[in-house]
Amino acid sequence: MTLAQAVVDGADPEELARLEVPTTFRAAHTRKDEVGMFGRSPHGVNDVDKDITRSIHVSEVPMPELAPDEVLIAVMASAINFNTVWTAMFEPIPTFAFLERFGREDPRHDRDFHVLGSDASGVIVRMGTAVRRWKIGDRVVTSPAYVDEQDPITHSDSMLGADLRAWGFETNYGGLAEFAVVKATQLLPKPRHLTWEEAACNMLCASTAYRMLVSERGSRMKQGDVVLIWGATGGLGAYAVQLVRNGGGIPVGVVSSDEKAALLRRMGCEHIVDRSQFDHLNDEKSWRRLGAEVRRQVGEDPHIVFEHTGKDTFGASVYVARRGGSVVTCGSSSGYAHEYDNRHLWMKLKRIVGSHGANYQECHEVNRLLSLGVLQPTLSTVYPLDQTGDAARAVQLNKHVGKVGVLGLAPAEDLGVEDRALRERIGEDRIRLFRS
Repeated sequence: MTLAQAVVDGADPEELARLEVPTTFRAAHTRKDEVGMFGRSPHGVNDVDKDITRSIHVSEVPMPELAPDEVLIAVMASAINFNTVWTAMFEPIPTFAFLERFGREDPRHDRDFHVLGSDASGVIVRMGTAVRRWKIGDRVVTSPAYVDEQDPITHSDSMLGADLRAWGFETNYGGLAEFAVVKATQLLPKPRHLTWEEAACNMLCASTAYRMLVSERGSRMKQGDVVLIWGATGGLGAYAVQLVRNGGGIPVGVVSSDEKAALLRRMGCEHIVDRSQFDHLNDEKSWRRLGAEVRRQVGEDPHIVFEHTGKDTFGASVYVARRGGSVVTCGSSSGYAHEYDNRHLWMKLKRIVGSHGANYQECHEVNRLLSLGVLQPTLSTVYPLDQTGDAARAVQLNKHVGKVGVLGLAPAEDLGVEDRALRERIGEDRIRLFRS
C-alpha cells in the first residue's frame, strides 16, 4: 500500500510512519521556462488576457527533504487564492524571483517549477526532528504565513518579520498538490465538523479579513460601525461580512449581480450596493454618488472601508470613508497603482491602514471561530486537482463567489467529517450556504 492510499483509507499513525514517502508526487505548478509566455502588458497587468489554464500544469514533481521545523502533509484538499492567479500570470513579477532569493539560504525552494497554493487541509505523515506539539496522523489545516520564529519581532507580530513569506507564493511546495511542506508554526487543528474541502478553503482569506477588521493591528472595528465591503461575496469579502455581523457592526456589501445580492441577503447583509451602477469610479462625481447611496441606505458614512480591489476602487474608498474613518487595505487585485484625492484624507483626518495576512495567534482565533461554528466556510465549488487551471481561471475572471476548492488526495467531496453532532446543530443550510 502506498502512503497516499493509506491516508485516504484512514490508516493509523503507526502504519503511516512505516510506509515509505514517495519520491515524487502530483502537484499544480508553474514552470520557470515559461516565464514571459504571455508577453508584456504595456499599461498594466489587466490590459491583455493571460489565460492561466496555459501556465498551470499538473504533473509529477520531486519530493523534497524536510527541515527540522517542518512537517509533510498529505493534502486532502486545497483552495484557490488570488496569489495563485498572480503566480500563474507571472505578475507583477514572476514568483521564481522569490524562489531564487529564498534559494540562497534554502536551496530546496529554487527549482525550475513552483508548486502553488496557500491553503490546505490534510494529515501529517512526517515531522522534522524539532517539531513538537504535533504527531503523525493529526488532521490539520494550514495558515499561510511562513516565518522565522527565531526573529525577535516574530514574537511581537510575525507579520513584521523581515523574512516573512507567503507559503505557496513566496515559497515552493504549496498546497495545490498531493503532498505539501509546511512549518510547524503554520499548523492548526482541522475543524472536526467540516469536510476536507470546507476546512481547506478558509485560513488565508478568513484570517486576513480578521486582522483587517477585528485585530488591534487593523481597523479595530467596534459595535455599530458601518463597514463598506468591496466584493462582499468574494473570497475575502464573504468572511468580512460574517465578521462584521458577528461583531455587532453594520455591513454594506458591494456586489455586481442580482445573484450575488441575493446571496448577501441570505447571509443576513441588509444593505447592498450594486457595483454595476458605478462602472467608472474615477472622479469625485462618481464617488459622491456612491457615498450618497450608502447614506441613503444606512443614514451615515462608513466608519471603515474594507479594501482589496485596489486601483479601480481606492479613490472612491478614501472619499466615502467618514471624517476620522479608515480605509483598511490588504491587496490590489485590479492593479497596484492607486490614485486618490489626498485632500479628502488629510483634511478629514482619515487613515489608510495597510494589512498583510495574519499572525499565528490571529489565525488561531479564526480557526477557533470556525471550529465553534461561529464562522462558516464560503466554499462555492470544488474541482479535482487535474483541473486546478480551470479553478484558478474562474477566480481570475471573477466567475465565482466565495472560495473555490480543489481536491488533493480526497477521492470525493463530503469526506472528513468527524463531529456530525456539531454539524447538525449548526445546520447544513448555514455551512453549505455558498454551495446553493
